[in-house]
Amino acid sequence: MAEAGGAPPALLAVAHGTRDPAGPAVVRALLDRVRAMRPGLRVAEAYGELSEPSLEEAAEGLRGVPVVVVPLLLARGYHALVDVPGRAGRLLPGAVTSRPLGPDALLAGALAARLAEEDRISPDRRDAVVLGAAGDAGPAGAADVRAAARLLARQLGRPVPHGFVAAGGPLLDEVVAGLRRRGARRTAVASYLLEADRFHDRMRACGADAVAAPLGAHGAAARLVLRRYDEAVLPLAIPAAAR
Repeated sequence: MAEAGGAPPALLAVAHGTRDPAGPAVVRALLDRVRAMRPGLRVAEAYGELSEPSLEEAAEGLRGVPVVVVPLLLARGYHALVDVPGRAGRLLPGAVTSRPLGPDALLAGALAARLAEEDRISPDRRDAVVLGAAGDAGPAGAADVRAAARLLARQLGRPVPHGFVAAGGPLLDEVVAGLRRRGARRTAVASYLLEADRFHDRMRACGADAVAAPLGAHGAAARLVLRRYDEAVLPLAIPAAAR
């Protein structure tokens, strides 16, 4: 699984995609950080839908090249488990798809850093923090968001419930309202999103006092992209007879 001359497999990062042109700009900034962290690694960009280049277009430039596909997604779901691996497998025979970025303690640290940028929320326990996520109708995706909330709670040393703004439950606005009824002085939402999009707009309308910026091109997210790549590459470096 290496090119002639010993070059490592290319990294094809596949984001969900959005109609907002700011979304691809965030992905490109993130991948620029990845390239800076791993000089010499070929890093390509693609989107599952809505943005360009599509997965199909990006695959055209990687024909005959060993590829590791890294879904820039924060939880398991249809796109991470079925759509991206299936399309990549058809387009790039032999390509390996890594698991999605989240949940992971690196992301919890990045979420805490984004929350710290909000000056209206203090470490006082009377201020509440909620993990806001887009939502996933599947049980695996919901379990991953619950795990992400637990990791953030451990990072912050306080309870962190979670809420969704799309599929699934509990609904974010109901979680925020419930915290207020139970005496929270202020409430902040940690945005479990890679980029600002319609889901972030919904979070901003949930009634919280503050909504942190999405993860974006945070250095921890870039390190995690490389971790997922390395996890996928490692088994390929082990001779088949030794597996």
